[in-house]
Order: sequence, then structure tokens, then C-alpha cells
Amino acid sequence: MADKRHYRQFCGLASALDVIGERWTLLIVRELLLAPARFSEIQENLPGLGTNLLSERLRVLTEQGIIEALPVEGDGRGKQYRLTATGQHLHAPLLMLSRWGMNFLSEDDAETGAARSAWGFLAVQAMIHGRPAPSINESYEFRVDDEVFHIHVQDERATAHQGPANAPAIVVSTDARTFVRIGAELLSPFDAVATGRLTIEGDEGAIRRCSKFMGLTTPA
Repeated sequence: MADKRHYRQFCGLASALDVIGERWTLLIVRELLLAPARFSEIQENLPGLGTNLLSERLRVLTEQGIIEALPVEGDGRGKQYRLTATGQHLHAPLLMLSRWGMNFLSEDDAETGAARSAWGFLAVQAMIHGRPAPSINESYEFRVDDEVFHIHVQDERATAHQGPANAPAIVVSTDARTFVRIGAELLSPFDAVATGRLTIEGDEGAIRRCSKFMGLTTPA
């Protein structure tokens, strides 16, 4: 990494930015937090990132022990990238950064920016990260375009899981842009219901608990 710029500061934050502060790097990590992926899959999910730059970012992340490349079963030449244990430690900081960043999203971003339903899973994790969970045992299922994931609440602890819930208290269905609009407080979930962009099925009390837990506006 002799050709890479450094902040030259004896500081943990500067050291972290030396490793992950380059453009596109954290978005590559975001993709691998969702699932291991091939080079072509990462590039497809990050429109605007060129082949050479992606190769360079993957090389640096591999050298720093943030990701590793593994062979693909049945494909002798294929490689799949995944986060190492060190890379997984970025999960919580990225959730907090994502929730903070929602404050700066605008309607222009919603109209013109790329959106993936898979990002909804990280968005819901960011929305609940660090919030006190309801003292009840129940699950909330979300269907965002072709992605399904859920929050399970038990013993005042909430966890997010990919896939459908077992007997969910509510089922929320919407599209990726509407889901992020709601998380960024550009649109209330109840205005989205009124305009048909979101449907919520289930117990009214569970709807209120879920909305409050996620920090969303609830009706009077």
C-alpha cells in the first residue's frame, strides 16, 4: 500500500479512514454485509463503479484483512468475496452511520438515486439499532419488492433476520423507494397506506408497537 495516501495521524479514526475511507469502499462492505458476492455481482449492485476501481478496492480490503476471496464450488476459476471476522466488526458502525445519513436524504435522492430492495434489510437494522425493544414476544415481517425479512422481538431484545417470520404479528408490503422514504421521514407510513404505496396487515396494537419501536410517526 505504498502508493496509497495516509493521514499520518496517531489516531484510531484516522487509521480507520486510511483503510475504509476511500470512495466506494464502505458501499462494497455494505454489499458483503448482505451476503458473499462475486466480482460481477458487486459491480452490478453498485452502478457507477468501474471495473479497475473495484479491483483496486477489493485488493486493498483483502490486504487489510477486511475481506477474503474464496473459491466458488463447481467453478474452478470463480471467486466469491466475503467479510472476515474483522470486516464483520463494521456491522454496528455502518448501521449507526446509515441511520445518521438518513437525515440528509431528500426527495431528489428518492427520485433519481439507485435503490435496491436488499438494502431495505440493512435499513430496517439501522432503524432499530440501539432502540429499546417492546416487552413482548412477537415478529414483524417486511416484504420489500422481492425481498422478505423480519424483526423478532423477545425479552426486550430485537433481532433482524432475512426470510419470512413464523406467525408474524404484522406483515408490511411496499417497494424499496417507499420503504427508505419512510425510514428517512420523507413520508409517514400512514400517508403511504393512504396512497396505496404500502399495506399493513395484522393486529392494530402490534402496528402501533412496531411503529413506535422503529421511531416512526403513529396516528393519534
